Amino acid sequence: QVQLVESGGGSVQTGGSLTLSCAASRYPGTRFCLGWFRQAPGKEREGVIVFDWGGGTSSSADSVKGRFTISRDIAKNTLFLQMNSLKPEDTGMYYCAASLEGCTYCSAGWCLGLTDFNYWGRGTQVTVSS
Repeated sequence: QVQLVESGGGSVQTGGSLTLSCAASRYPGTRFCLGWFRQAPGKEREGVIVFDWGGGTSSSADSVKGRFTISRDIAKNTLFLQMNSLKPEDTGMYYCAASLEGCTYCSAGWCLGLTDFNYWGRGTQVTVSS
């Protein structure tokens, strides 16, 4: 079991930046896989970026490539999502999710599917105004 707590959401204008944090309740182990997902009103939840804790590699959705990056604080079991050049379409609730069984590999990198993750945080709201 692991609990996840997100923070850092807020409201910004187009082109602004935000940094989200996801703190895990304990050392997750080398097979820890963390992901950021988002859900806009009236839309399905989608994968944004997935991070392999043991290997330190990530895969991201095409819509955020070049704008969103991942970093971590290993001592605090915390993952950060740096979001730059934000757009109105980035608006939504952002969720941190985890798997203790490792990331799943897809043909283009780590899979961004929701079903691979069984631990979820409560989310943090990001609103980008035009």
